[in-house]
Amino acid sequence: MKFVRYGEAGQEKPGVLDADGGIRDLSVLMRDLGGETLAHLGALEGLDVAALPKIEGTPRLGPPVAGIGKFICIGLNFADHAAESGAQVPPEPIIFMKASSAVCGPDDPIVIPRGSDKTDWEVELAVIIGKRAKYVSEAEALTHVAGYAVTNDVSERAFQNERQGQWTKGKSCDAFGQLGPWLVTPHEIGDPQNLKMWLTVNGETKQDGSTATMVYGVAHLISYLSRFMTLHPGDVISTGTPPGVGMGQSPQQFLKAGDIVELGIEGLGRQRQAVLADDPA
Repeated sequence: MKFVRYGEAGQEKPGVLDADGGIRDLSVLMRDLGGETLAHLGALEGLDVAALPKIEGTPRLGPPVAGIGKFICIGLNFADHAAESGAQVPPEPIIFMKASSAVCGPDDPIVIPRGSDKTDWEVELAVIIGKRAKYVSEAEALTHVAGYAVTNDVSERAFQNERQGQWTKGKSCDAFGQLGPWLVTPHEIGDPQNLKMWLTVNGETKQDGSTATMVYGVAHLISYLSRFMTLHPGDVISTGTPPGVGMGQSPQQFLKAGDIVELGIEGLGRQRQAVLADDPA
């Protein structure tokens, strides 16, 4: 099943896609798609979606999960992306955090922050946790997944790499975490390690990869992270990006106001973002 949250920012309602790709209202069954609700999405597999109220028009889509507690990112998780970054494949996953305030809808604009000249793109597979996970094995790890989604791990490389401190400040600017359009349940997506992923800027292909080439797969990441922190329903893990980011271009290429970024992952939908500048008022 494909779940969505639709409506104006901060006022989204839960929905589900019908057989024709239309949105059906789920607010008659649940308050929102978040927290403990995520653990019970599997119980809706037999739901008569066509009997739910249909939403007319094309409303804005918000992030498909509400109340994200932790947005955990994995760095250099594709060997060819590590190479283009001038880095070695890490001996264990690199973990950093993206502020949950960066998360927005799949087609909400990318806003270049003030002082930025190296805002970059990264298509990534997002894993949405549905059941509390602490010290879980790889064999049971995927049973803790509520679903998968597309995310754009937008990054400001100068903030990230050329200033003091951790990567977090280069990853957490407002509108640096487009998520969605859908939360797709594991039953529908099948193997998360065999999904094509792509990204274009102004119609030119920049990233063309597959989750098959991850260094550390989804099950390993969930198990690994659960050794250091409890994963709660609604937590999001962004699992790394294939090569083709702006920092890896020759010459390097970064986003500017007026650009259009499009990206997607097989079975999980696509995103489209206009790039805007956060100019002083």
